[in-house]
Amino acid sequence: MTDIVLIGGLWLRPQEWDAVVAELDRLGHRALPVLLPGQGDGATDVTLDDQVAAVLAAVDDCDAPPLVVGHSAAASLAWLAADARPVAGVALIGGFPVADGEAYADFLPIADGEMPFPGWEQFEGPDAADLDPDTRRALVDRMVPVPEQVARGVVRLADEARYDVDVTLICPEFTPSDAREWLASGELPELAKVTRLHLVDLDSGHWPQVTQPALLAGALAAAAG
Repeated sequence: MTDIVLIGGLWLRPQEWDAVVAELDRLGHRALPVLLPGQGDGATDVTLDDQVAAVLAAVDDCDAPPLVVGHSAAASLAWLAADARPVAGVALIGGFPVADGEAYADFLPIADGEMPFPGWEQFEGPDAADLDPDTRRALVDRMVPVPEQVARGVVRLADEARYDVDVTLICPEFTPSDAREWLASGELPELAKVTRLHLVDLDSGHWPQVTQPALLAGALAAAAG
């Protein structure tokens, strides 16, 4: 059994991992979704450091170094965990860690101290192609705004040993070939320095924990194994 720490992306509560957790349990792994401050607990005066602390607390609660999984923007939270703690590996789902000194997720409008979900227009195409209208409505109903100090928080990385961690990049709405092109062009500087990077294709949109939980759990179990 491997502990697998699951970190959801922007606007997502930990309950979005429920189907993945059940499948990982069936496959013999213990999955631990992280309740990120400000994303499901009702708190608003939350910083990026608070979310990092919640992730590190989840890692510290494991009996052995876990696989740390970051979805979308939370790829940076998973990467920060690898920078600060011994981990068995990192899996990134549809997202890439930002470099030291860059903002965590400052790329959408802020309103009243929060970054709300901007609507599906921002994600039309491969991102949301596998989400039917009912699933879209239900997902939005469960989403919560991200506190401004999280979105605009600055990522701080310190330990270059993170580049020697085993990293699996799960490619949902893009392909491994796309990722290789971005790596070659210098668009993914943190991943370009990783010594053991594995690219895994997954036939889904940007939210596979919702649309393809069994496939995603299988890919995470393989990364953990």
